[in-house]
Amino acid sequence: MPMPIINYKATNTELNQDLQNLLEAKFTSLEKYIGDETDVKCEVEFVQTAPQQSGDIYKVEVNLWLKGTLYRAEATEDQFEKAVDEVRAELDKELRRANKKHHNLLRQGGRRLKEMMRFGR
Repeated sequence: MPMPIINYKATNTELNQDLQNLLEAKFTSLEKYIGDETDVKCEVEFVQTAPQQSGDIYKVEVNLWLKGTLYRAEATEDQFEKAVDEVRAELDKELRRANKKHHNLLRQGGRRLKEMMRFGR
């Protein structure tokens, strides 16, 4: 299943193809959580803040709607590449947690059904 269409937005910076390719390459590891789902929406915003004493600060925000649930991650770093890595890790953590919770609920329901069939309650 290919990655869903990603809507990009750039604030105070120019969005180039290298950033888009980097993000798509990093987000391929998240496809295992999407599966065959067709109702997936992803928005990515690249922001370059005003120059600070310590240099430029870059921020990446990602909103991912999957099965009616919003997964959101943002990261602020001194390079877009580092921010993209951090955002991918945060989304991976959120999606893994939601997936694990879903599977635990399925197991719990199956266990209760089996007990009811076994003991007739």
